[in-house]
Amino acid sequence: MSSNFPVALSGARAQTLMWAHEHDVDHAALNQLRNISALPWVAGVRVMPDVHLGKGATVGSVIAMRDAVSPNAVGVDIGCGMIGVRTSLTANDLPDDLSRLRARIEAAIPVGFHSHDEPVDLRRLRPVKGSGGQERLRGEQAFWDRFETLDPKVRQLETRARKQLGSLGSGNHFVELCLDQDDQVWLQLHSGSRNIGKELAEHHVGIAKRLEHNVGLVDRELAVFLAGTPEMDAYLNDLWWAQEYAARSRAVMMALTVQAVRDEFAQLVDGGRALTFDEGVNVHHNYVAREQVDGEELIVTRKGAIRAGQGDLGLIPGSMGTGSYVVRGLGNPESYWSASHGAGRRMSRTRAKKEFTVDDLAVQTEGVECRKDRGVLDEIPGAYKDLDAVIAAQSDLVEVVARLRTVLCVKG
Repeated sequence: MSSNFPVALSGARAQTLMWAHEHDVDHAALNQLRNISALPWVAGVRVMPDVHLGKGATVGSVIAMRDAVSPNAVGVDIGCGMIGVRTSLTANDLPDDLSRLRARIEAAIPVGFHSHDEPVDLRRLRPVKGSGGQERLRGEQAFWDRFETLDPKVRQLETRARKQLGSLGSGNHFVELCLDQDDQVWLQLHSGSRNIGKELAEHHVGIAKRLEHNVGLVDRELAVFLAGTPEMDAYLNDLWWAQEYAARSRAVMMALTVQAVRDEFAQLVDGGRALTFDEGVNVHHNYVAREQVDGEELIVTRKGAIRAGQGDLGLIPGSMGTGSYVVRGLGNPESYWSASHGAGRRMSRTRAKKEFTVDDLAVQTEGVECRKDRGVLDEIPGAYKDLDAVIAAQSDLVEVVARLRTVLCVKG
């Protein structure tokens, strides 16, 4: 168990426990956390070691509220998270040049602002076992029937949402091929709810800001919905759908990635080798859940945090080139059964583009098959915190199952 954490945040009103020292956290992020703790509905706040400033609520925060929820405590990328799967491939199976495999994946999965020309035909995909993969590739009609229940403001976006399902997006989203400590190959990817989640989130934030009970807040970005109101019911209905959309999208992309890998290594199968894929791990790290905390049902929002209940498997990525961790939750109630969602940024995207060059990017991603151009400079490893230090700070929250090192990274 860690001897250093948690520590209490000074000046906080509701109990706010941190798995980071105040002197290591940006001053603006600390004040943001204090503002959150002062909301009258907040029962407590937990802060992960990858903490950094966010819009409204801090990234790396877990907020437990009584009969209220703040849309910005989830963020605009509703349901953003990770999916990963271990394969039967080993490092010895990989070619020296992985550019062809990267091209296969990029051809299968639209990146950046792109989407599929037509919705993915789920009938032709082979779902990855576990994490609801089969249900999410087979229960399509019932899921889309629920679109009619979403806010009328987004009804015209259904065609776009269908085409974006199974597409990566940009920013810190990625598809990676990694090696664990035994040189076993893993596939993993990070994505969210694309444009439809953003539109829903921003629409409901706008509604919340206009509600009378939010008028006097220190920061209107922390506006909340109250239980028992039609506004909260409408938000949660849309949020549950968007969370499922994000998880389904990851399942589709993993199936597409698996197929690209099958195609690339078809000669192994033709030679009599079985190419297998273990059960997938599919986890949100921007989401809402109703949970029991100290014998009371509270609404828990995780913005940049995963659930780390006893035995829960999770994925904690770094940045392009720095690898990731597969972890198992230790079920620590002090953290509200949570852990970090990644390394966390240590500087803004604007600052990263000013401080680093394309040559720096090439050096920091040496040995990784990936983009090395100015378009992804803001994702350079140097713009992020040290992943190993972030993991070490939460040794009482998770145990390490595998340390993954990246050898191929697809970015939007």
